[in-house]
Amino acid sequence: MTVDPVGTARSVPVPVPGPRPPGVPIPAGPPGGRGAWLAWSVGCTVYVLAVVHRTSLGVAGLDATERFGIGASALSTFSIVQVLVYAAMQIPVGLLVDRFGPRRVLLLGVLLMSVGQLAFALSASFGPALGSRAVLGCGDAMTFISVLRVAARWFPAAQNPLVAQLTGLAGMGGNLVTTVVLAEALHREGWTFSFGVIALAGIAVFALVALVLREAPAGSGRPGPAGPPTDGRPSVRRQIREAWQEPGTRLGMWVHFTTAFPAAAFGLLWGLPYLVEGQGMTRGEAGGLLTLLVFSNMAFGVLFGRLVSRSTAARMPIALTVVAATGLCWAVVLAWPGGHPPLWLLVVLLLVMGSNGPGSLVGLDYARAYNPGERLGTASGIANMGGFIGAMLTLLGIGVLLDALSGGGGYTAQTYRWAFCWQFLLLAVGTTMILRLRRAVRRAPQG
Repeated sequence: MTVDPVGTARSVPVPVPGPRPPGVPIPAGPPGGRGAWLAWSVGCTVYVLAVVHRTSLGVAGLDATERFGIGASALSTFSIVQVLVYAAMQIPVGLLVDRFGPRRVLLLGVLLMSVGQLAFALSASFGPALGSRAVLGCGDAMTFISVLRVAARWFPAAQNPLVAQLTGLAGMGGNLVTTVVLAEALHREGWTFSFGVIALAGIAVFALVALVLREAPAGSGRPGPAGPPTDGRPSVRRQIREAWQEPGTRLGMWVHFTTAFPAAAFGLLWGLPYLVEGQGMTRGEAGGLLTLLVFSNMAFGVLFGRLVSRSTAARMPIALTVVAATGLCWAVVLAWPGGHPPLWLLVVLLLVMGSNGPGSLVGLDYARAYNPGERLGTASGIANMGGFIGAMLTLLGIGVLLDALSGGGGYTAQTYRWAFCWQFLLLAVGTTMILRLRRAVRRAPQG
């Protein structure tokens, strides 16, 4: 086993096999190459669509308040329910991927996202719209882990950190579609048409996955997805327990939690209202500023992917730097006199928050490094819960504080300033857990 300077394992030790029966081929490692990039690209198409679905409410928040006649707390409920379902589904999805393979799970995810978004497009009242976001979140939850599992079967282990970052980078293309194309479509074509087109795009993606995706190389010697175990629950409980007992899995979850939630909450819901209502920008100006978050995310994704691929010692410095820089930028922005920071400072904030998504993928690399292949989906699901739980808590906290501080008098720069201070509590909790589990990982036996 290879161990990096902070004591994190590059791989889980595998028992040395006994003599192989005559005529049984030796399993080959993942080949990489064109076939790998093709399989990954097809999977990424689903993930890009999922990000479009996930972030669609981020540019439609103000439209939703008018359409459904709701306030900040109720508006945040849309994203909270969506994120809550996403987070709750991570372990079940990981188990499904481990047992039935990523291709089937991706197909189910596309179907659920399309149904949920179409229902949202046609909803005229709060209740049905809320239910549709829950269905959408369930489908969204099935995409990212499945794409990572496809990559793990096709690419050599040393390439996995870079491929994971490239997956996140591709997802930012979906975010760009939301901030540029969907925002303009909502203004020109209206609610039902805009969301309906996104829903119908799932037909083409479903066909692409069904006809083209191969989830593992032919002749790789890797077992296909297993059917449900006959003893059922004990196996599921054991798989979850063993993944959770790995300190690297828990460290990965808290790294994902702490690095991901500020940008996630800003991009999912509160960014546009903050810039329009709190900072007095037009929708066009706010949308243009939000694209900086997307492009910055792409740049950091490439940078972090290369750093971690070259040396796993970069994991913890990257995570802690992302947390510290994000906290510092928010502190300066919120402390600015009058609650109206200059444009250049808002630009810096968005550029720094662009590191949040790529930084969170470091957490998934911890989970990958400490778990064998047969429970990789489960461990990745546990780690991937972190950032979405953090985002859910942030969305809820900011929404509740905005309503409490406004007193029914509208949301001003001051109400946004104090409501956004809620983030510092979550940053402090997450950082404490990272440092605590880092020590536990160092003490863990290394095989």
